[in-house]
Amino acid sequence: MCIRDRYQRRVHGIHYFMKADPEICILIIGAPASGKGTHGGRIKDKYGFYHLASGDLLREEVKNKTPIGVKAKDIMNAGKLVPDEIIFEIIGKTLEKPECKRVMFDGFPRTLDQAHKLAEFLVAKNKKLVGVIYLKVEDEELLLRSCGRRFHPASGRTYHVKFNPPKVEGKDDITGEPLIQRDDDKEETMKTRIALFHKNNEPILKLYGDQNLLHTVEIPGKLEDNWKKVDAAMQEVMKTCTKQLILQITSKQ
Repeated sequence: MCIRDRYQRRVHGIHYFMKADPEICILIIGAPASGKGTHGGRIKDKYGFYHLASGDLLREEVKNKTPIGVKAKDIMNAGKLVPDEIIFEIIGKTLEKPECKRVMFDGFPRTLDQAHKLAEFLVAKNKKLVGVIYLKVEDEELLLRSCGRRFHPASGRTYHVKFNPPKVEGKDDITGEPLIQRDDDKEETMKTRIALFHKNNEPILKLYGDQNLLHTVEIPGKLEDNWKKVDAAMQEVMKTCTKQLILQITSKQ
């Protein structure tokens, strides 16, 4: 076979592979108030990943009173944690959707055991984990971000005493009604949540680091500066993924 023919086979194979949109997954990991929602939303819009937050899926199943949701609600009402089997059943149901060719897991896995189970689960679903984006924020910054948040319960409008203050302290700009601080955002609660995050995620981060999947993004600055770093990490993930696809194609020729 001539060089030109080999080249054309390669180009056509890559084009077919990219057109087929291989089923890939990424994880976005970060402590409470690290910006997972903001940056995850931008990743979703730019790179076409379905945003899969297991907690939101669970709440939706409970709200809709599906068989899985009813089972999960009974367990939660008994004061117990929802077992992994139910979480993975919900995730599996979601992955069957046609828009889930590319999936971004947000806030999952939460434990090392779940990380190992997720690896087996994705293999069974013929999906490949290609990268893990870790939003690393110092604890002091996390406390500043979260403890300063204020909400208007009726509308859901959000303020921050430092970064986005209301025109009148403690009052909603539109209605003048009092703003509240959620219990989850109070300092002692946040300190507990942050400590739990570190305890659970240190072994997970080590696992993905050992697998060369981890991309740590320092998040100390302004939103747009932080997004540039997250975007650069995502470009590296996609570049590595493309190289792996090319190697798969060329190795078969």
